[in-house]
Amino acid sequence: MTMIVKLAGALLGLALASGAVAQDAVYTGEVMTRWGREVTPENVWRSYPRPQMKRDKWLNLNGRWDYAITRAAAPQPAQWDGRILVPFPVEAKLSGVARKVTPDDRLWYRRSFTVPADWAGQNVKLNFGAVDYAARVWVNGAMVGAHEGGFDAFGFDITDYLRPGSNELVIQVADPTSAGSQPRGKQSLDPSGIWYTAVSGIWQTVWLEPVPKLHIADVRATPDIDRGVVEVDVALSGWANDTDAVRLTARSGGKAIASTLIRANRHTTLAIPNAHLWSPEDPFLYDLTAELVTVRDPYAGKPERDRVSYDARFTKGERDTYAAARVAGAPRDRVETYFAMRKISVGPGRVAGQPVLLLNNKPYFQNGTLDQGWWPDGLYTPPSEEAMKSDLVFLKKAGFNMLRKHIKVEPARYYYDADHLGMLIWQDMPSGGGEDQFVTGTSQSQAVFSSDLMAVHQNELARMVGGLRAFPSIVMWVVNNEGWGQYDSATLARYVKGMDPSRLVNADSGWLDVAPTVSDVFDIHTYEDVPRRPERQSVRAIVLGEYGGIGLPVEGHIWRPSKRNWGYQTAKDEGDYLARYRRKLEEVIRQAKDHGLSASVYTQTTDVEDEVNGLLTYDRAVAKAPAESLARIAAPLWESDGKR
Repeated sequence: MTMIVKLAGALLGLALASGAVAQDAVYTGEVMTRWGREVTPENVWRSYPRPQMKRDKWLNLNGRWDYAITRAAAPQPAQWDGRILVPFPVEAKLSGVARKVTPDDRLWYRRSFTVPADWAGQNVKLNFGAVDYAARVWVNGAMVGAHEGGFDAFGFDITDYLRPGSNELVIQVADPTSAGSQPRGKQSLDPSGIWYTAVSGIWQTVWLEPVPKLHIADVRATPDIDRGVVEVDVALSGWANDTDAVRLTARSGGKAIASTLIRANRHTTLAIPNAHLWSPEDPFLYDLTAELVTVRDPYAGKPERDRVSYDARFTKGERDTYAAARVAGAPRDRVETYFAMRKISVGPGRVAGQPVLLLNNKPYFQNGTLDQGWWPDGLYTPPSEEAMKSDLVFLKKAGFNMLRKHIKVEPARYYYDADHLGMLIWQDMPSGGGEDQFVTGTSQSQAVFSSDLMAVHQNELARMVGGLRAFPSIVMWVVNNEGWGQYDSATLARYVKGMDPSRLVNADSGWLDVAPTVSDVFDIHTYEDVPRRPERQSVRAIVLGEYGGIGLPVEGHIWRPSKRNWGYQTAKDEGDYLARYRRKLEEVIRQAKDHGLSASVYTQTTDVEDEVNGLLTYDRAVAKAPAESLARIAAPLWESDGKR
């Protein structure tokens, strides 16, 4: 028995002995990944969690915390139920707890920490990768902030609440899951079929970092390959004055290729000569450094007649660029990021009159999978960074260049890996709404949400786009899936386009297509034995947003053997599985060549709980067909484009 199995068993036993009753337990099954067996409190999720805004100094707070589950009205617990392994959700096997959290419960966390001595003189930020759903945070007994939303990163400046030596951090979490209307994806308090085990509490890395009071809060780099430039926006944490500036430096292979000095909270453009374009076949990335610096006024100390007023500098072009300024002293804050020179658009293809998806201004077929991102031992949280990356590596070997991240948002390291490996991503907005707000494929109208619920959904949508738009692998935002909580999708699609005009928007993936003038694609779902053809469109690309669903249960790798497994169709063995897959993909190839189809999304990357229609088993231990065989079947998709 491995260390983590012993640890999980001991923690689970302690939790049950401390008051968790049988009906409080979550079914976890016997299936476990090889990476999950290697997890310990000392090695759990050690990588810097925000690779698009990297600072040198930080303190990882993952590991063992105290936890308790109380009724909603109960105060902070005086006694704790046991220990939990953060960042795994409380329902997950790897958390060591595996207990349910109902809408009437509150989940509590506690741990102590000490701020490193060399952080003296800096402000201290407490950061969370994601907490599902509503979190309240106390430091040393004082409430420092609250946050609602299960998929986005957030943080608080806790400087004023710290004391010398040991500090106490307490977190309370409420999560209605499927009893509420908030965005939650496929989580269910009663999992079965295509609905999966609920996830509550901390499920991504928690960390501390030192920053100056005024610091870099956001860096956005948007490429424009047609002009050979990258547009850059740097936002600071607060108000800046005339001597606050940002120095930007772009590098290729360690060599500086562009640099500028701009006023704080201003937009700028960097020329990228002879740009090396990013693609799945050649995922080339440029490094970008942003530094907060202090500048000397070049006119200070000069005679009055030689000075130029601040307003007059605007006409001289110095108001935003500080062309004549000089940096004083060392940078006060520094973050490292990166960008890619790539373009996603819609334009003419080989079939006259049917627009197609373009990558870097050329037709490019996107062959993808529906990717749920669930794990048998960690649920929402992959057991390790290596495990998470392994799915992408398999898909690349199997001939896929795209995946649709299905109504879930991943840790930032996932998109970092996709950027570096070369994998296009369609990013879904996690669905919400109540059961009565799920419209069917035959519905004639969308659901109606209250103003409050619309605000909740739109806030999370905005935070998802804002938090992920730095990753070049993401090429499309999917606003709605199959009418699950679908309301006013045309308005939401325009909202997303306004926030991020550099990417495509899929307003309605499957079922109710009500935004034809806004959505960049017409997306149908087809689970017939031979995939249906979407109707041709005059201004939109046509795609199969879901198809496939071939089920093949593999003995010894079934999550819940006692229950009927679920799939759209069932193969008899590996040979039958591969034959069915070939038949479906050959139809996709015909549609691509003769009908103008631009993309297809096969269901799905892995088995998930009761679903057995993955290319891989739930534990990622068995591929139901060799990756090389899948790649050979897909190869004709790109023959005319000269790729592969």
